[in-house]
Amino acid sequence: MPLHLRECDNTDLETLVKVSKNTFAVAFEKDNNPDDFQSYIQEAFHPSKLAAELANEDCLFHFVYDDEVLVGYFKLNIGTAQTDVHDPNALEIERIYVLENHQGKAIGSWMLQQIIFLAKSVSKEFIWLGVWEHNPKAISFYKRHGFTKFDEHPYYIGSDKQTDWLMRLEL
Repeated sequence: MPLHLRECDNTDLETLVKVSKNTFAVAFEKDNNPDDFQSYIQEAFHPSKLAAELANEDCLFHFVYDDEVLVGYFKLNIGTAQTDVHDPNALEIERIYVLENHQGKAIGSWMLQQIIFLAKSVSKEFIWLGVWEHNPKAISFYKRHGFTKFDEHPYYIGSDKQTDWLMRLEL
């Protein structure tokens, strides 16, 4: 079976916590203060926080599988769940991660295409996201897929104030 999505529900909480912590740590732990990073991980991916997000109808989590193997996940926000823009015509990509041993297989591009399809299917006009200004690989990925920078906002890892670029893709 080729790559496919499965929307997450509350029965996926334990796996979601584990995958969220793992993918975020692989991507960013080496570039952050260890104390700030651990504080952030414990708060952002706490089971009660993720359970509340799973219960919110404006937060959409999807696992991505290659056959029966979990290879990544993404979290989308619409309506009031959006973290910054809060535009009813927009869909936010809050998280999009491919597990480390599955990177380099164009899974991220496939995921992004699925997200674009989902956004169009619910008549959104644009997709937006925040990406750390010191993550050139991700910025390049989004630019290759047509995203452009439109603003910046602060993002905190523990007490460390960082800057995210806000990027958008017109649909």
